Amino acid sequence: MKYKQLGRTGLYVSEICLGTMTFGGSEQSGMWRAIGALQQAEVDAIVGRALESGVNFLDTADVYSFGESERLTGQALKNLGVKRQDVVIATKVHGEMGPGPNDRGSSRGHIMDSVQASLERLQTDHIDLYQIHGNDTVTPVEETLRALDDLVRQGLVRYVGVSNWQAWKIAKALGISEARDYARFETLQAYYSIAGRDLERDLVPMLTSERLGLMVWSPLAGGLLSGKFGPGSNNPEGARRTNFDFPPVDKDRAWKCVEVMREIAEAHGASVARVALAWLLAKPAVMSIIIGAKSLEQLDDNLAAAELTLKPEEVARLDEVSELPAEYPGWMLARQGGARVPKPFQKAG
Repeated sequence: MKYKQLGRTGLYVSEICLGTMTFGGSEQSGMWRAIGALQQAEVDAIVGRALESGVNFLDTADVYSFGESERLTGQALKNLGVKRQDVVIATKVHGEMGPGPNDRGSSRGHIMDSVQASLERLQTDHIDLYQIHGNDTVTPVEETLRALDDLVRQGLVRYVGVSNWQAWKIAKALGISEARDYARFETLQAYYSIAGRDLERDLVPMLTSERLGLMVWSPLAGGLLSGKFGPGSNNPEGARRTNFDFPPVDKDRAWKCVEVMREIAEAHGASVARVALAWLLAKPAVMSIIIGAKSLEQLDDNLAAAELTLKPEEVARLDEVSELPAEYPGWMLARQGGARVPKPFQKAG
């Protein structure tokens, strides 16, 4: 297992992060039950196996199964006797947690109420990485950032991050934090897969420039890149994509990627899923990829991606088959700025 800096900080996290969306959905209906319904004994086994493999990074959210995921995660760490300093716990706030008008969003009120509830469920006195889970079009960015900074100063939260925001809004938030000496966002949690490379247009250049760590959610596109799906295949019973077709993917492009990944997987004696994860781990902007599992077998296969090194020519093939179509202003930037690359300048004549 390799470890990378959490953004610009001195904290190191495993390049594979254990996601907990599959924890606790048995009492729920709809989306959460479809994603996963693991209970305490199963959760303990999966968390234990991940930690044994070198994972030190766990990601959850208050909205996952309406708090059950956090509760099960905290209890698993207690049951396993894990030292608090040996694990980096990330959770999130923003989603709807009740029927009231203030039981959601990124207001100061909701953040302050939610962090206390998350701490209790996780059975800890601090959260290592507290993330804003979505875009609040009502609450001013300044209000959200001030609340997060107060949590850092109080010691309840050590670092802050954001998820599913636009590049311009993250850049605006970073500017406000610098001007007002607030704790700044150190990470972005975003969707990224070989079948969904949209964030490469604006978000990746911004992250690289501002040195934010990228946490990838749904690196297998909701299971679509697991190798179980493809042209003419029957939707496997019990597979997440069968019951919850998310995130949106251009399936024609995805099948072309899967076809190439199958060839590469066979050459390495690996699964298609492992190749998809290894491709992401080879991307410089990626700090950590979040994997979720419903079984130890699935977890073990995903964890093995950390040991798979793709050949440069294999990465190039996968880059080519998954390449984004040209879009403005990208094609114009390439046309006008192609000659302006760092190199010695020599005056003609």
